[in-house]
Parts: sequence; C-alpha cells; structure tokens
Amino acid sequence: MEFVNPKFLRALLILAAVVVASEVVLLNRPATPNVALAAEFAELSQNGNSACSAVFADSIDAMADGNKIKGSCCSPMNLERYTEQTEGLKKYFDIPEIPANPYDVDATLAKELKGYYDLILTPEQQAQYDYAMTNSHEKGPCCCKCWRWYVYGGLGKYLIQHYGFTGAQVVEVWNLSDGCGGNH
Repeated sequence: MEFVNPKFLRALLILAAVVVASEVVLLNRPATPNVALAAEFAELSQNGNSACSAVFADSIDAMADGNKIKGSCCSPMNLERYTEQTEGLKKYFDIPEIPANPYDVDATLAKELKGYYDLILTPEQQAQYDYAMTNSHEKGPCCCKCWRWYVYGGLGKYLIQHYGFTGAQVVEVWNLSDGCGGNH
C-alpha cells in the first residue's frame, strides 16, 4: 500500500476547498442591480407615452423641443432586456443620432430622424438597407409601421449614407434599439 505525502494531500484538499467555495460564491451570488438603471426602468415602464398609432406618429412633428417619447409600444418592458440594450448602445455613444435609450427618445431627435426616412440611397447603400430589413429581429426597424418604423428607418438610412454603416451594423443598432418591449 502506497502512502501519499501528507503535505501534498493537505495542499490538494485546500485547493479543492477553494475551488468548491469559489463555485458556490459565483453561482449563488445575488446579482447586484444597477440602482439608477432600475429606477430609470421603473419610471419609463410605468409612465410611458409611446403608442403604435398613426395619430401618435403624426403627433411627433408637433411635439415641443425637449419633450420625450417614453416607454414601450407593444409589450411591457423587460428589465434584463432593457439593461442589455442600454449597455449595448453605449458602443455608439459618439454618434449623436443614435438614441442612447430606445425607451426615452428626445422628440427633437425623433423629428430629425423621421425626416431621413425619405433619403434616396445609392444602389449600393440601398442593398445595405435591404440587408438590414431582412436580417433584423423585427424584419425592419420595428415590428409595425408605427413612429419607430419611420424614426429608426430614417436613422438606418442616415447611418448608411453619412457614416458608411453596413447592413449588419444597422441590424445591430435596430436590434439594440427595439422599443416594442418584451425580452427580444
């Protein structure tokens, strides 16, 4: 019968205990929510003014500068998805035309972006836009032809024309900017 060196056995047991303790801590650690983000989410999800109607889309042009379009259009907002979206959109912080929060859009910016919907693209640019239309989660800038369709559709065209975005980049922006609510 062979004997194991007691020092080696002791070191091995300590290492095993550390690994097990680490796994327990990592797996059972409660998520530490961003308190400010959670408060923002609560405000937007409970006090939205956004709607999918044509009347609402037309009302954007009459909104006073500084007004906000808040909340989701179709489904209740989801905190996990909201966090993912706002974190993902930080990548585009340097592009002022991309709203940092798809559930809190400045009306002045929305009017500007809506105006870009009628931009005429070159055939190459149109191919990029068509790619985005086909490959985004909603098969367009939104699930229906509401205000978001025209605002984010205009944004997509503007990003392609002025920033040289590819269709795949527009897809990423649209997917992160999906304001329909829910968890997708």
